[in-house]
Amino acid sequence: MRVVIGGGHGKIALRLERLLAARGDEAVGLIRDPAQQEDLRRAGAEPVVCDLERAGVAEVARVLAGADAAVFAAGAGPGSGVARKDTVDRAASALLADAAERAGVRRFLQISSMGAGRPPREGSDEVWAAYIEAKTRAEEDLRGRDLDWVIVRPGGLTDDPGRGLVRLAEPGIPPGKVTRDDVAEVLAALLRAPGVRRRILELTAGEIPIEQAVREAGGA
Repeated sequence: MRVVIGGGHGKIALRLERLLAARGDEAVGLIRDPAQQEDLRRAGAEPVVCDLERAGVAEVARVLAGADAAVFAAGAGPGSGVARKDTVDRAASALLADAAERAGVRRFLQISSMGAGRPPREGSDEVWAAYIEAKTRAEEDLRGRDLDWVIVRPGGLTDDPGRGLVRLAEPGIPPGKVTRDDVAEVLAALLRAPGVRRRILELTAGEIPIEQAVREAGGA
């Protein structure tokens, strides 16, 4: 399986790349900074310098040609302002989806956030509100496409070691935290679960093994 990951140097993306490489899949990470290439190679991924804030759809579609799936794992990250929440968290996702459609790649996973899909909490600061708005609009864009998409909304992210036990369900689960290790494991499992499609899934730590949680998300 060839998987192209937008935001290939992100904390979740690097974990996902290691998982894919370990099971014999081909991970391709799109990165903005050429200095990040060696980090991706160490993770077992092929780095491709392609800035999703500047690239055109044809350029990205060329990278996606022949892929089995695309994963949007990019984010403007801490310290970024309102403008980049839109150009990365919304517009870059839409660009990757445009390119997937052009390249004939139907499987598309999008990392979103719990809190997306509804107005920001009252009293939220300007940057957080912009982030939630960008994630909401990215979800809306993807849901309108004829792709086999899955939107994953993790809770608060931690760098603790993964437990392999999660709660993965349609929106409405209580807020909570989840390790980046477990988010990457869920994404890897979803890539091999084509029956789970056109779903929005919220994700926190829980008590269900990841493979079982993914099967149940598909109605099995």
